[in-house]
Amino acid sequence: MSKFRVVVTDHGFPNLRHEEDVIGAAGGELIVAQCKTSAEVAVAARGADALLVQWAPVDAGAIAGLDQCKVIVRYGIGYDNVDIAAAKARGIPVCNVPDYGVHEVAEHAVSLALALARQLPSIDARLRKGIWKITPDRPMPSLREMTFATAGFGRIARSAHHMMRGFDGKRIAYDPFVPVDVMQMEGVEKVELDDLFTRADILSLHLPLTAETKHFVNADRLAEMKHTAIIVNTARGPLIDTVALTEALKADQISGAGIDVFEQEPLPDDHPLRSAPRALITSHVAWYSESSIPRLQRLAAEEVVRGLRAESLKNQINK
Repeated sequence: MSKFRVVVTDHGFPNLRHEEDVIGAAGGELIVAQCKTSAEVAVAARGADALLVQWAPVDAGAIAGLDQCKVIVRYGIGYDNVDIAAAKARGIPVCNVPDYGVHEVAEHAVSLALALARQLPSIDARLRKGIWKITPDRPMPSLREMTFATAGFGRIARSAHHMMRGFDGKRIAYDPFVPVDVMQMEGVEKVELDDLFTRADILSLHLPLTAETKHFVNADRLAEMKHTAIIVNTARGPLIDTVALTEALKADQISGAGIDVFEQEPLPDDHPLRSAPRALITSHVAWYSESSIPRLQRLAAEEVVRGLRAESLKNQINK
């Protein structure tokens, strides 16, 4: 294969050693930019044979200038910042890396759920105020009496179910694209959308962001849930109407929420969720472990090389 140019539009990694190793071994050159706008991407990507993208906006305008690009790879699972339809129209495959942090995200989702189910944040805060009390302030069922539910039944959701299996509770999932028998093999009951919200004691979201799933959790759905229910979101921020979620927490419609991703990031200082009761919020860190970063970088670079060699792609989004 002749020498090719791979442009990294932007990144936040300590170094690009893994990309350099993989792409260099394949005879390629890595060109690094730190673009923040579509216009900057358009300039940096001129003459690129492939793009590696983290957060920079790769919209239709930027894609229009890609005259020899053979593949765009997004670092991570989400791809909201890449116009996949525009890329498809130009015949450019867009890929993500959905399998680099499966266990880490599932761990984080389950950790948020368990902390809220055992009311650890509120009990800790109460004790720090000088209140010693050996019972919780709110109802606390045993985990084995609770129903753990996921919206979605992909890699991360299945990993979360596997982790929750040891608590012996009921496990259910909503995913119209996964057959009943596949869930049954994992000991999970397939349910419809209405049952998901009414039956869940813990509802963990593991859906992609689409026009149909935006505000999947909204005021109407929150009103259907048990007042003891907990919601967890480690997937995509806009899956939840966070203003409606804040109101539900304040009104005691639900018991708690563990949120790692938000509609706007960083979460604005004046966002009402910051002061909502029983909200455990983290700063989009579910993906992280000491090994997940190099894994992500290596897998993304390997997908780029497959694209440039016209080999079968593992994770093309816009087929």
